[in-house]
Amino acid sequence: MSPFWVKVTLLLLSLGMLVFVHELGHFSMARLFGVWVERFYLFFHPQFQIMRWNPLKHKLEFFVKNESSEGSEDSQICESSEPTEVEIKAKQSWRATTYGIGWVPLGGYCQMSGMIDESMDTEALKRPARPWEFRSKPAWQRLLIMVGGVLFNFLTALVIYAGIVYTQGEAFVNFSDATLGMAYGPSAKAVGLIDGDIPLEADGQKLTHLNADVVNQILTAKTLTVLRDHRDTVRITLPDDFIFRANEDAEQGRAFISYRLPVHIAQLSPGMGAEKAGLKPGDHIVSVGGIATPDFDDLTAALAQFKGKEVCVKFVRDSKADSAIVAIDEAGKLGIALQPITEFYKVTRVEYSLWEAIPRGITLGWTTLTNYVSQLKYIFTAEGAKSVGGFGTIGSIFPDTFDWVQFWNITALLSLILAVMNILPIPALDGGHVLFVLVELVTFGRVKPSDKFLEYAQWVGMILLLALLIWANGNDIYRFLIK
Repeated sequence: MSPFWVKVTLLLLSLGMLVFVHELGHFSMARLFGVWVERFYLFFHPQFQIMRWNPLKHKLEFFVKNESSEGSEDSQICESSEPTEVEIKAKQSWRATTYGIGWVPLGGYCQMSGMIDESMDTEALKRPARPWEFRSKPAWQRLLIMVGGVLFNFLTALVIYAGIVYTQGEAFVNFSDATLGMAYGPSAKAVGLIDGDIPLEADGQKLTHLNADVVNQILTAKTLTVLRDHRDTVRITLPDDFIFRANEDAEQGRAFISYRLPVHIAQLSPGMGAEKAGLKPGDHIVSVGGIATPDFDDLTAALAQFKGKEVCVKFVRDSKADSAIVAIDEAGKLGIALQPITEFYKVTRVEYSLWEAIPRGITLGWTTLTNYVSQLKYIFTAEGAKSVGGFGTIGSIFPDTFDWVQFWNITALLSLILAVMNILPIPALDGGHVLFVLVELVTFGRVKPSDKFLEYAQWVGMILLLALLIWANGNDIYRFLIK
C-alpha cells in the first residue's frame, strides 16, 4: 500500500474511533438519566446510509436510502394523552435507538429526543415535553449529558497513554548525553542558535530531554538558555512569532530542533552511488565535495548542491581516512541508511508496571492537554489563522507505514484536541450547549434560553463551523497544491 493510502487508512481509523467514543459519551449519559436517544450514527449520511440497525424491529440493512420521515418517528406518540409507564420504559431502552454508519467521515451524532442539535429536527418541540426528552431533565443532568463526549475523549487519551508506557516503556536521550548537541532548522538559526547547542532552560525551567512537552516549552518561551561548545552558557531571546517560524520549517519537512546524528553507514541501497563507489557499512562520512558533514543535516544540505553529479566523498574506515568519487542521483541521494541514534548516545529507558503506568498516563495526558490549550491563543492571530489545517494536515502527521505505536500516540493527541475543540463555547458545539445550561444553573433557572433562541443559536453555530471547515481545508489546499 502506498504511503498516501496508509495515511488515509490510519486517519479514518483514528477519527472513526474517536467520533464513536465521543458520541458514546453522550449516549451513556443520556441512557443514565433516561433520555431517549433516537439515533446513534458514526459519520454523516446525506442521501443514503452504509448500515442501519433497528433492534426493536430486528432489522439490519445495508446501503439504504434515507427516508423523508426519518428522525420524526416520535412525532405522533402521545400527543393528546399522558405517556404510560410502559411507553416511558420503552423510550429509556437502548433497543429504542436506531444505530447506523454514514459515508461522509466528518463526524457523527447522537440525536436525543427533545433537543435542538445538528439534525435541526424541531417537530418534537411543538408539543408538551415528555419524561424521556432531554428538555425535561434537570439542568445538572443536561450538563452531564453534554460534557459526556468531552469526558470520554479525555479518558480515552489517558487510557491510550497509560497503555503505551505499560507496553513500550519510555526511551530517551538526555541532553547531557548528546555529546554532539542538537541540530537546528532555519527558524532556530535565525534567532541565534547554532548546531551543537545543548538546551538547558526555557524561561528558567530546566530541560532534560527532547519530547513534545520540551518542544512546546521552547516554542512558547521568551528566553532559551543553551550550553555552547560544552563550556559557554548562552541566553537567547526568542521572538513572539517563533512558533510560526518553526511551523514553516515543519511544512518543509524539517524539525526546528533534533539530535545531531553522525553519518555512519548502516546499510547500502543496491545499485546506487555509494555501493557502486565501494563504500561499506561502518564507514563514517566526514565530507562531501569539500563540505564538512558532522551530522546528517549537514550531509543532506551538501548532497543537495551536487544533485545528478559525481563528487568526492571523504570517509573514515577502520580509523583510516579514505575517499571515493560517488555519483549523486537527481534526488540528492547517496543510497545509504544511517546507524541509529542509539549507537552513539546513551539511551535512558524507563519501564512501568501496570500500577505505575496509570499515573504516568494521566501525567502525559494532562501535560499534552495543557500544552495544546496554551497554544490556542496563537490561533487568534493573523499568522495563527494561516496555520489552521484541515483533514490534509491531520492526515500528514500519520506515519507512512503501519507503525501502531505512533498511531496510538497520534490518536491520543487527536482525542485531546477533539475534547478541547468541542468544549469551546460556540453554538452547535458541546461547549455552546454547556454555556447555556451553566447560565441556567447559576441563575437558579431564572434565565433559561427559549427553544427559538436555541434554534437560532444552532444555525449560527453551524454556519460558523462550516466556515471554519472551509477555511481550514482551504489552507491545506493552498499549502499542499499552491505554496
